[in-house]
Order: sequence, then C-alpha cells, then structure tokens
Amino acid sequence: MQHAVLNLCRVKLRDQQRLAHGPLAEYPNEDFGDEVPRSGNASGGGQPGWAVKCAPGGPNDYVYVIVQPVGWRPLAGLIGRPELADDPEWATPADRLPRLGKMFQLIEEWSSSLPKWEVLERLNAHNIPCGPILSTKEIFEDASLAANGMVVEVEHPERGTFTTVGNPIKLSDSPFEVVTSPLLGEHNAEVYVGELGLGDEELRLLKTNGVI
Repeated sequence: MQHAVLNLCRVKLRDQQRLAHGPLAEYPNEDFGDEVPRSGNASGGGQPGWAVKCAPGGPNDYVYVIVQPVGWRPLAGLIGRPELADDPEWATPADRLPRLGKMFQLIEEWSSSLPKWEVLERLNAHNIPCGPILSTKEIFEDASLAANGMVVEVEHPERGTFTTVGNPIKLSDSPFEVVTSPLLGEHNAEVYVGELGLGDEELRLLKTNGVI
C-alpha cells in the first residue's frame, strides 16, 4: 500500500527536485523553502488543478478540474468567458500562472450554479480532465467501481450480504474473488483432526472443556 501511494506522489517528488531552480510558479504558495510546500487542492506539476464548488454547495459537491493548454479555449467558452481564450493576459499557460486564483474563481462561478454530475458531463464532452469528489455513500453506489470489481458484494453466513472493497490487482490468469473471513473456530476440525491428527473424541473433549 505504501508503494502504491508513493507512486501517486511522483509529481510532488519531481517538484522537489525542480525546487533547485527556484520557486514553482504553478503553486499558490508565496513562500518556498527547501521542500515542496503543502498547497491544498493545487495540483502543481505544471498543469494547474483545483477542486471547484458545485450546486447545491454541500460538503461533497465539488469537481476537481485540471486546466491543460488544449482545454483552455473550450473551458473559457463553457464558463461564459470565450474572450479569455485570446486575451493576451490569459491566452497561454505562462499568462495564466500569475492568475490561477482568479482563473479558478471564474470556473467556480460557473460550476457553483450546476450540479456536480452536470459539471462533469459538460467538462468530459470537451475532454477537459476532471473528476468528482465522492462521498463514501457515492463510492459504494458508483456503478463503474462495481463493474470493475473495486466495490463487491460478499455473502456472510451470519450477517448476510455486505459491501466491501475489492482487490485493486487484476491479473487475467489469476482471477481473484473476495470472500468472507472465517468464523471463529470454523476450521477447528480441519486443523486439529486433519493437520494435527487428533481423534474425534479428543476434539469433542476440547470443545466440552472450553479449550477451543
């Protein structure tokens, strides 16, 4: 798990090396020391991103948006500011870097009037990188996660069916099924008789005496 998470930090680790050449303009932080600063929702790494609020404004009504160079023109059109695509103060990534706060403010003024899933639909229609901020309830109910086996239903002999997380590793020649954990003592006979060679009477006495 640690190794998987470290791989997701690769952009920040690269930015740590970039600090040798000075502060990183795509970060909203003003002060830089000898390490990459914590920067909230900012993506860093040259492609600015931020979590923008959506309607109706609840704690999970957010979409994360990344503004790539090719996506700026369609994004400017979506938010009702098409003139910014050719504005010399906004047209290029270098022009926008000093204005990241204002840029995401403009995007949020648009997104905050629409439900999260509609914002995603409109952004995806223009191939603008984005992703929803999901609640735990939405994760459990996400059809795509169920379809690829990352949220699974498991049968339990005592508590019935319950939902849990699947296996992130998918190998075509080694299919994996998530099953319930054993009940307390479920495999006693298999272990004590089959593996340790105890007789049935010895097993009965262990149970009667409360040893197992």
